[in-house]
Amino acid sequence: MADQSAPQDGPAKAWSGRFSEPVSDLVKRYTASVFFDNRMAAQDIRGSLAHATMLARQGIIGASDLADIERGMAQIVGEIERGEFNWNLDDEDVHLNIEKRLTALVGDAGKRLHTGRSRNDQVATDIRLWLRDAIDTILGLIREFQLAVLDLAEHHADTPLPGFTHLQVAQPVTFGHHLMAYFEMTRRDAERFADCRKRVNRLPLGSAALAGTTFPIDREYVAELLGFEEVCFNSLDAVSDRDFAIEFCAAVSLLMTHLSRLSEELILWMSPRVGFIDLADRFCTGSSIMPQKKNPDVPELVRGKTGRANGNLVSLLTLMKGQPLAYNKDNQEDKEPLFDSADTAIDTLRIYADMMGSRVEANGEKVFNVRVKKEAMQAALTQGFATATDLADYLVKKGLPFRDAHEAVALAVRVADAKGCDLPQIPLDELKTAMAHVAGAVERLDADVFQVLTVEGSLASRDHIGGTAPKQVRAAIARARSRLA
Repeated sequence: MADQSAPQDGPAKAWSGRFSEPVSDLVKRYTASVFFDNRMAAQDIRGSLAHATMLARQGIIGASDLADIERGMAQIVGEIERGEFNWNLDDEDVHLNIEKRLTALVGDAGKRLHTGRSRNDQVATDIRLWLRDAIDTILGLIREFQLAVLDLAEHHADTPLPGFTHLQVAQPVTFGHHLMAYFEMTRRDAERFADCRKRVNRLPLGSAALAGTTFPIDREYVAELLGFEEVCFNSLDAVSDRDFAIEFCAAVSLLMTHLSRLSEELILWMSPRVGFIDLADRFCTGSSIMPQKKNPDVPELVRGKTGRANGNLVSLLTLMKGQPLAYNKDNQEDKEPLFDSADTAIDTLRIYADMMGSRVEANGEKVFNVRVKKEAMQAALTQGFATATDLADYLVKKGLPFRDAHEAVALAVRVADAKGCDLPQIPLDELKTAMAHVAGAVERLDADVFQVLTVEGSLASRDHIGGTAPKQVRAAIARARSRLA
């Protein structure tokens, strides 16, 4: 009869001495993370080198051990970069794969690397290093998107566009002013990512499994080596919480929501029933059956991927809500939603920065990838009585109380609607007749009323910070460029 107390044949685990039989192949596949967490290899190696440097500085390992570890890690980096590294399912995760290869290369020095740390604080450190890099990439891509938006907005600072509420024509704005709304949204997104980065940038390493370590480590020195702003001050919290990842996913969800709203507008504007814009062909696809089709697939996919980002946020919230302190295996499930949210944000920003940007033709002409059809926008402003509020404001400035002015203009709109024309097309005497039921309205109407009923007059009159007057739109763009600079 076999001695069940003896270790079984097969590759030894880092923890195998406690067990009398090997992990089943099914459990091995189910619990392994190496084939998705190996993307943190660079961060794992950076963290390990900083840890080893500290161990040597503190006299916990020798200088020769540190030199061996550095030499072995340099070889591993090369193998990974060349695609020669053998990621092994038996070694469970990125950490054990690298440690096992290091030990094969440098012997006992590789075994000493794990002194004073646990995979619990190691993985928490790797995730924070990886996420910090991802946030920096996202912040750079938000800036690229914003610069593209600013160029397009500046080109159309004077281009009139119907502003909508409830998808009904409300008031005239300019296309540049409309685009600047998305600059402001993504400015807040950038602030959220930058603020999230502060909480990501705290070092868990040194917390070990959950209670710290008996070795005389120097956590502040490791934090300095790795560029962390401070250490995590409670070992239980450091290894087990993932609120920084949840916060990041929430920031991604808001960013994607903003880009999804822009996507919805591009899709609507590109429809022949609206016809405000056209997108460059390379951002669209055709139909396998209808040869005339030009489909806005990129914005449609952005709209769809927003649901994916929202799902990742809910996944992480659900993952954490029932966990007792400290680390639990549940937390292995934090990486795929986190990685997917980062990938989705990065890919979406890259393609959106391109789609909202421009290219220079061979003749030197600058051509925007969002081609605006000014005539269609102008024609749409003749529908829906876009300058009705301007007419009410005109009466108020002449001394009529606003509620009376509102009623008088509503009566004029009824007349225009019945005639099938816009307000500026109603003769002055008919305007007076329409408003006669409102006391004091007729006396305040004069021929100068038609100056305020033009789209250009409406736009120019909103001349304050945040307004849609072209002068204010250009000022907003200048402020935005100054911020980005």
